[in-house]
Amino acid sequence: MSVEQNTRLGILLMVATSIVFATQDALSRHLATTYNVWMVVMVRYWFFASFVIVLASRSPGGLAAAIRSATPKTQIFRGVLLALEICVMVTGFVALGLVESHAVFATYPLLVAALSGPVLGEKVGWRRWTAIGIGFVGVLIILEPGVGVFSPAALIPLLAATMFALYGLLTRYVARQDAASVSFFWTGTVGAVVMTAIGIWHWQSMIPMDWFWMGCLCICSALSHYLLIRAYEVAEASAIQPFAYLQLVFASALGITLFGETLRINVAIGCVIVVCAGLFTLWRQRVREKG
Repeated sequence: MSVEQNTRLGILLMVATSIVFATQDALSRHLATTYNVWMVVMVRYWFFASFVIVLASRSPGGLAAAIRSATPKTQIFRGVLLALEICVMVTGFVALGLVESHAVFATYPLLVAALSGPVLGEKVGWRRWTAIGIGFVGVLIILEPGVGVFSPAALIPLLAATMFALYGLLTRYVARQDAASVSFFWTGTVGAVVMTAIGIWHWQSMIPMDWFWMGCLCICSALSHYLLIRAYEVAEASAIQPFAYLQLVFASALGITLFGETLRINVAIGCVIVVCAGLFTLWRQRVREKG
């Protein structure tokens, strides 16, 4: 198969991943409106951890190879950070809705670029710093501070984006010594342990129909990660990463059609600015890596 075919397949897989992630977010919003976030994320992690363990056991070297990490403390911190980030983001879905939460969360590539210096020691040039600055102007347009009564809830997805950016940078850091399969295993298992320790104290009885939706959420959780892994296997990350922004489009469409959310003009304008700034930083990173 040629590189071009690989890239095309990678793009298709990333688009599919974005659709599944958006569906996953809509299911999380639905369930977390009725049940507490801790329990919803905990059950989701149970299924995700089972999927990760089965995948690791069928890989070369089995579970022993997946567990063996050169950076176990960082892997544990990554796992805890992602689990808590998911809880924060789902809380944002309930408080703000899918449209506005994803509009703010779209800043995470900018945050990755901004934090790559202090966390990984990478050099960030003036072009990317300019894009980061412009992107955060877009965030201010979305949040509208000083216009009417500012809602502190608007900062929830910004916190989630910061946590996810740090998680992404730590993933790049451990990748210097650990294989992707090792990081994936630790992400799922550590997250399940942490969420069980918290969520088990917040258990609520669920009606049968909501167990069905929970089952769909668990399947989406495993499927989205599987598609993401496959996408990165067949194409360069820098070539397909921009298509991850489609999750914003799909999630917003679900928010509007299923939950009656609206797309305010300031959110639309700010979102376009943030996405354009993010795409520029991704392009500059690709140029820098090839240079």
